Amino acid sequence: MGRNIRKRRTPLATKAIAASAALALGGGGLVWANFYASAHEDNSGWNRTKSTNARVATINCPDVGQKLTKVPRSARRGVAKELALLDRQVTDAYKRLAETRQAQAGDANYVNNAILSPLKSKRVATLDRIGININRAGGKRPQNLDQLAQCQGVPAEQPQTNDGQQGGDQNQDGQDQNNDGQDQNQDGQNNDGQDQGGQDGGGQDQGGNGGQAGNGPSADDFVDITQVQGNAQLGVGANGLPANGDGGSTGSFTTSCGTNENENRNSDNVIVAPGVSNGAQHQHDYVGNQANNAFASDQDLANGDTTCQNQGDRSSYFWPVLRVQDGQDDIDANAPGGGQDGNVGTIVQASEAQLKFVGNKNSDVVAMPQALRIITGDAKSFVNGNNNANANWSCTGFEDKVQLHDKLPICPEGSSVVRTSNFQSCWDGQNIDSANHRTHVAFVQGDGTCANGFQAIPQLQVRLVYDVQAPQIQNGQVQNAFAVDSFPDQLHKAITDHNDFINFFDENTMNQMVQCINSGEDCQ
Repeated sequence: MGRNIRKRRTPLATKAIAASAALALGGGGLVWANFYASAHEDNSGWNRTKSTNARVATINCPDVGQKLTKVPRSARRGVAKELALLDRQVTDAYKRLAETRQAQAGDANYVNNAILSPLKSKRVATLDRIGININRAGGKRPQNLDQLAQCQGVPAEQPQTNDGQQGGDQNQDGQDQNNDGQDQNQDGQNNDGQDQGGQDGGGQDQGGNGGQAGNGPSADDFVDITQVQGNAQLGVGANGLPANGDGGSTGSFTTSCGTNENENRNSDNVIVAPGVSNGAQHQHDYVGNQANNAFASDQDLANGDTTCQNQGDRSSYFWPVLRVQDGQDDIDANAPGGGQDGNVGTIVQASEAQLKFVGNKNSDVVAMPQALRIITGDAKSFVNGNNNANANWSCTGFEDKVQLHDKLPICPEGSSVVRTSNFQSCWDGQNIDSANHRTHVAFVQGDGTCANGFQAIPQLQVRLVYDVQAPQIQNGQVQNAFAVDSFPDQLHKAITDHNDFINFFDENTMNQMVQCINSGEDCQ
């Protein structure tokens, strides 16, 4: 079963998680070596040839799951397990990268020979099994699948731009992701040159990637929001644009489901990795449906309890937890998805979690089908590029002025951190999911219309507020950092934020929502 974490630091719960962690590691624990290379978010040159002796910050592998747009339904669960194995292989390679800095310093070919080549061999075998799964289900093996096996080391030194805003055309259908032209600019200053010896070990390295677990965030990942030029647009490019406006369907439906007072958390993701424990490799907060873990069926979710005040809403809303890297251990410090995967520090519960569904500025909306799954944002966008990114960070009092996409905000006194997600609100009218979990839904176009014959559905808008102490940056080092949970190789970058939704409104409540939105009413 999935490991739903509900209580914090109770001795019994801590012992149980420690035992499962020891079992997962074969009785041994992972010591995270401090990782002194710092990676930057401009990946416009990552596909170029890199010198073998450049410091390598992380590993960039093709995101196979986003390229598999045609997988027979009967093969999807098996393929999902293999995709989760690919993620685990990257994580294991990244951990080896972080733990072998001395060896890398003495051998310019160490990363290629000892880390990337073995990783490629493992990926070749896994990709072959994916092809077999698809063939057995009557599908056609994707062409050139084996070409997705090669990964790259991403050097610490990346070109820096100057305004903190992101460019690049947006591919909204979730298919091939071209990293060549993506521009993920920098708000802060480049601190790579502050390496004072590259020492490994605990604590912050003076030239390092920072972070309590040695894999971020670093000082470069934060910006004083009062110093950022105003830019109030939500979403990267067209991703995440609000669908509602003064015309069309102007109503709204708000559902109140709490802020996860139950501390219901796990590191599964039943959408992308059904049947795989720790498929996300980072913890999620769950509100609404309480039955969500990797092994939950649609029937389990339809019958699950809900934290929503409106009992007609049994939908599942879940997002990566936010942590303060305060040097303290939370309940998952030695568990998969927590400390074993580089997610450390005290989990912070949101002080507000606002869940609102709105209409479309050009048309009425239609009801969402039950069990519809939507993922917005990209947990791997640091290496994937921003095609599917939808990260929006701000502070209370600044939301209508500044939205950060690739930086975490340092808020002034009296102001709180805000995460906002506007979901895809165009649906293909047929499917509740797709092979890559993207192509059955889409964002509205700039004028608010849905392309390709898609239908407008209510747009979920999630606003999360956190009362956290502002990080302090001194001598290029960040103290009391906060970070969103991520895959370890994504280095806790702000742009990796994402949000998940599975619709389990009952029919009557969904019809009420549609009626309210289309008639211009504001309902709860």
